[in-house]
Amino acid sequence: MVGTAMDFVEHLKSSVDIVKTVGEYVRLKRSGSGPRYVGLCPFHSEKTASFSVHSTHQFYKCFGCGAGGDVIKFIMEIERLTFYEALKLLAERNGIPMPRRAEYTDEETKLRTALYEMHETAAKLFAANLHGAAGSEARAYLAKRGLAPETIEEFGLGLSERGGQALMRRFEKDGYPAAALDACGLVLKRQDGSGYFDRFRNRLMFPIHNESGKVIGFGGRALAADDEPKYLNSPETPIYRKSYVLYNLHRAKDAIRKGDRAVLVEGYMDAIGVYASGVREVVASCGTALTSTQVRALKRHSERIVVNFDPDAAGANASERSIQMLLDEGMHVRILQLDGGLDPDEYVKERGAGSYRECLEHAGGYFYWLADRARSRYDMRSAEGRMEAFKFLLPSVQRVSSKIERAALANDIAGYLGVDTGLVLDEFRKAATERREAHAATPASSMRPIEGLLLRALLSSEEARKEVLPRLKAEQSLERFSAPKVFETMIALQESQAGFTYSDLEARLDSKDKALLETAIFADDPSEQTSALEVAHACLRKLKQYDREMQRAALRARIREAERGGDLSAAMQLTQELLNLERG
Repeated sequence: MVGTAMDFVEHLKSSVDIVKTVGEYVRLKRSGSGPRYVGLCPFHSEKTASFSVHSTHQFYKCFGCGAGGDVIKFIMEIERLTFYEALKLLAERNGIPMPRRAEYTDEETKLRTALYEMHETAAKLFAANLHGAAGSEARAYLAKRGLAPETIEEFGLGLSERGGQALMRRFEKDGYPAAALDACGLVLKRQDGSGYFDRFRNRLMFPIHNESGKVIGFGGRALAADDEPKYLNSPETPIYRKSYVLYNLHRAKDAIRKGDRAVLVEGYMDAIGVYASGVREVVASCGTALTSTQVRALKRHSERIVVNFDPDAAGANASERSIQMLLDEGMHVRILQLDGGLDPDEYVKERGAGSYRECLEHAGGYFYWLADRARSRYDMRSAEGRMEAFKFLLPSVQRVSSKIERAALANDIAGYLGVDTGLVLDEFRKAATERREAHAATPASSMRPIEGLLLRALLSSEEARKEVLPRLKAEQSLERFSAPKVFETMIALQESQAGFTYSDLEARLDSKDKALLETAIFADDPSEQTSALEVAHACLRKLKQYDREMQRAALRARIREAERGGDLSAAMQLTQELLNLERG
């Protein structure tokens, strides 16, 4: 039985595999045969993996943006949850009973918990409305759009009633406070202050979920022709930030990983129609222009994407804007234009899922789609028009990081637009120089390799700590270490609480020594086949040898200084010390 709150936290962390948990959000690859896994950081944009997870110490660290911590911290950051919410999510996912303790809940957590409950209540009420007597019109619309009952149920579609009071009455019955009513985004306060009324009225309701599958907002489509706007979305709330959320990602992410491809469409109905046809890797933005945060959420599961927006001018302009964003985040982009002026939902219903899949497989690269846009926009018969088309294409192509791909595109641009190949290559070289200057970074400081090796051996073995740390304290001159505080703290921990963990050590270090520790822990270790105790003893011997060499070098320098100053007595005394050291 878990006793205190801290007991439960430690019990949870020791019971949950951080590699498995992080792996649900980040594609991780094992680095060699050791305990380290690497992937692209989910917290900032990067093209080369600098994010590591250590399976032994149950810790993650990004050496690009500095993010790091244990499994609870990861869930808090990736899901934007409070500490209590992260505990609850991890406990539920892993089947660990969670004690009810008031000390876990602060005011922010209480509010957010209420908001999740209110959205779940709203989703159930809307679904019941759709299947009730008042839902005939909405059901007829969905039948006309070709949605099967099982699809309606899977996506939790619903109906907000006309009167604008049903949801508010339910919230009053459940006793939610004014703070929750003001923050939920589901009801609005009357101007005269006399109460609240439902935000969504007589609309087909689309629940919006976070990546864990919790309802956090809604999109509502007007059913009456004169209701404006056509689509009304939830406002931003403490649990819903539009720029972070992609519609259907919680359902699509496994298929995106399996197929190593995402399909991006514009609207709720497009995502539902394509998904229901069997193309499971489809997501949509929630009524906003695509953001870098949304792209990074996709990139955690695949770097490949097919953009399939509606064929009208608005869809084409949205595709053009999205290409820039996707390329900035290092995505491999293709564009799908469906024939017949059909949007994705219409296409799968009219032509079938097989035909749509074939279109996805043959979707063209973004460059050729943009080049066609440029040729239609500018006068390609004049030199000025060709240069304008080149300038239009240049920013997108400059974002391509691969030298080989840029070189191939340079030839294509020159041939397609009728401009000089040398001019294109010069512009590419200029862009490459600017990128190198922008990304130049100062290398982080680190421990000496031998110290890092000793540290890893000690942290991986209680036996090594018991036997070697007392010797390290007695024999070594820790002040000559590159990270003396790390080892001093480890010695103090061993003396006060045998069996300490990596987290215990990391929590007692300042930011500088914490960075040294993290760098050493995530370094590649060539000694994986040797026992930690043997490695630690070998490191001690090497450090002792190194220490003696440093002392000899210092004595020789002092002898030379005494000789140059004519102090032969001091030189002879120092020489004797050197002989004694070499004999010892």
